[in-house]
Amino acid sequence: MTLVRNPVIRGFAPDPSLVRVGDWYYVATSSFEWFPTIPIHRSRDLAHWEYAGHVRGAVPGDSLAGVPDSGGVWAPSLSWDGERFWVVFSIVRSVGTPYFDLDTYVSTAAEVDGEWSAPRRVASHGFDPALFHADGRLWLLNMQSDHRPGGQRFAGIVLTELDRDTLTRTGDTHLLFQHERLIEGPKLVRHGGWYLLVLAEGGTGFEHGVRVARSRAITGPYELDGRPLLTTRDDPSVPLQKAGHAELVETPDGDWILSHLAARPLRTPEGMRCTLGRETAIQALTWDAEGWPRLRQGGHHPAVEVDIDVPTCPNPDPDPDTDVPRLPFTDEPLGWPWSTLRAAPDPSWADTATRPGWIRLRGRHGPESRWAHSLLAQRITEHRATAQVTVEARPLTFTQAAGLVLRYSAEAWLSLDVTWAEPAGEPQRGQQWQGAGRTVLSLRERDESGTRQVAATEVDATGPLTLGVTVDGADASFWYVQDSTRRPVGPPLDFSRLSDDHGSRLRFTGSMAGIHATDLVDATFTADFTDFHLVCTPEEPWR
Repeated sequence: MTLVRNPVIRGFAPDPSLVRVGDWYYVATSSFEWFPTIPIHRSRDLAHWEYAGHVRGAVPGDSLAGVPDSGGVWAPSLSWDGERFWVVFSIVRSVGTPYFDLDTYVSTAAEVDGEWSAPRRVASHGFDPALFHADGRLWLLNMQSDHRPGGQRFAGIVLTELDRDTLTRTGDTHLLFQHERLIEGPKLVRHGGWYLLVLAEGGTGFEHGVRVARSRAITGPYELDGRPLLTTRDDPSVPLQKAGHAELVETPDGDWILSHLAARPLRTPEGMRCTLGRETAIQALTWDAEGWPRLRQGGHHPAVEVDIDVPTCPNPDPDPDTDVPRLPFTDEPLGWPWSTLRAAPDPSWADTATRPGWIRLRGRHGPESRWAHSLLAQRITEHRATAQVTVEARPLTFTQAAGLVLRYSAEAWLSLDVTWAEPAGEPQRGQQWQGAGRTVLSLRERDESGTRQVAATEVDATGPLTLGVTVDGADASFWYVQDSTRRPVGPPLDFSRLSDDHGSRLRFTGSMAGIHATDLVDATFTADFTDFHLVCTPEEPWR
């Protein structure tokens, strides 16, 4: 017996797709505009998870340049046909419009950390695709979207058979199910002579849930279970909110488990805000007398602690000297847990070879760019966290900056940057061509109303500077170290704005902490960083 404590993959890890291969369980999650694309974790006991690789080359051309925030790679579905892993996913290029402008792709690999085949486009009715392997046949599930005026953006679930070799359609597309509530995320599973259609219902916010329909024939008709399998929409006090987007998997001993996304909200005066994004959780299932799946603990609310009837098999104990993500860097490729925006890190702007033990970032676009932002970041996984880094930079103009950033999106970030400012007492008048001026630490915050400079502190930048930030619930307090003393910069800022739930635009990712550099004129300014570390401290203010 193993005690699973949810969420099992913490921080930005939404839309989990679970598959078992032998004694291993694998989960693929959405990556949206971030690289690496489609992270995959694995576990032997469903409680202890480790990063296992990602779907390399998932994006044709290896670039998501221009894709909006929360666009990109949505809801991958991982499967196993007895010989190879398959993944199907959509790349969404328009968010918040009647047209999702998406393409759906399939890729395969013998091992999740191995070479994935070049993605091949398949029928792209809508996002949230899934594959179903049955009796040597291959089926593609999808939600369909009706972009027409008066149409339903979530217009039902469709099924198309594909040729296993060419991935072309082999027959008609079947409409399996429509519902008055928003439904998406279809998955198929067989149990007890039924085809079970597992559906995400109500959208991926606080109205999220899981419904199940079933049929004796794969093409339907499907009858809907009268009860939700999983939801928290009826009770905002449940610790794990937004529960939905599920997948059912059988253990080697014939038990059943369910993976789903959930969120641990902060309770703020403005309401619940999920700064950590949507995370991956596991529940135990049973079957009722009529053959419908039910949560083993009863009801339809997710449990924080779940006993699973599998042997405990923890990962090796972490080595604090090697397993805490930190700098100094080596000249090895930058990998997990680092992430970058819209493209993988490239030595042309993220150089680990020139100065051993440091990384040199070459400044490019600003933090609101959809194209070439020089940023390295890691997921924040708890409501209490501290990030710090040592930086050496010599900015000569206000168009150059480098420092520490907390980021959710182009419209939601906080940063403490080494930059240039006019001499004390002089007004802000653009470029000072003679080079006179000061080096300052500029504290800025960005939300949907614009960017504000909260504070500016003059510093001596002839040597390294250590910058830091402490996150405590909804507060983010920035600081720097001078003469071995930690000194605050500005007041605490509202970290809860960096959440799924702030503002009116759709948001689907999670908060990150990292380093960045900008040079808006000629992209030659560089900054050197070392000794980055992010420490996230488990705590339960969300209970």
